[in-house]
Amino acid sequence: MKKDSLGAPQTPTIQVIERMFSLIDVLASREEAISLKEISEKTGLHPSTAHRILNDLTIGRYVDRPEAGSYRLGMRLLELGNLVKGRLDVRDAALGPMRELHRLTQQPVNLSVRQNDEIVYIERSYSERSGMQVVRAIGGRAPLHLTSTGKLFLAADDPQRVRAYATRTGLAGHTRNSITQLPALERELGKARQYGVARDNEELELGVRCMAAGIYDDQSRLVAGLSISAPADRLDENWLPKLQATAAEISSALGFKGVLGR
Repeated sequence: MKKDSLGAPQTPTIQVIERMFSLIDVLASREEAISLKEISEKTGLHPSTAHRILNDLTIGRYVDRPEAGSYRLGMRLLELGNLVKGRLDVRDAALGPMRELHRLTQQPVNLSVRQNDEIVYIERSYSERSGMQVVRAIGGRAPLHLTSTGKLFLAADDPQRVRAYATRTGLAGHTRNSITQLPALERELGKARQYGVARDNEELELGVRCMAAGIYDDQSRLVAGLSISAPADRLDENWLPKLQATAAEISSALGFKGVLGR
């Protein structure tokens, strides 16, 4: 139930709308059609009241009546849901939580997506007043296997695709810590799958370490990665739960219903 700014539960001010919400919630709780009798019992509404509101919702296609006396959610809700989904943007959903995570860690927070064999940084949250920081430029690119977020995307691929990636790129390295051999990369990806997070241990740039957690959409697809970058001696393992919680918050805003983290 939603709450107002003071934390008190909110209820609709118009009784018929409150009843309509109650009916829709009951229909949403079941995949199959539900009888009017059961709907009445679950909502506490008199059958005639429930019947009258359901009929109006049927006219608007918010509810379907597959046969007399039974109801289910209608296609109009799907149409409206797709409109809302079309407006959802991972950057818009992430910006506020990213700023809060930066406030907690005082280190840059990066949002990046996959584009072919690279990740692209699409947003960042940082403060110029926080002293020495590692800031990734928006629009900057980096190889998947050298970055924490990139490893999350590779970990989501099947082994054949990972091998194809290794063949295409040659797993070129940037530093002495770069992973340039397929068996080592496969072990690293196995840890990312097991723990739901990935790391860059000075593999893209000496003196810089990163940790990343995935962001998922309503179809449980990995759509972006959220990472914290810091000087190698400042990366704090205590940031990891905060990072995972922030990634989960953004995923939830995109419609993800699963559970992240282990």
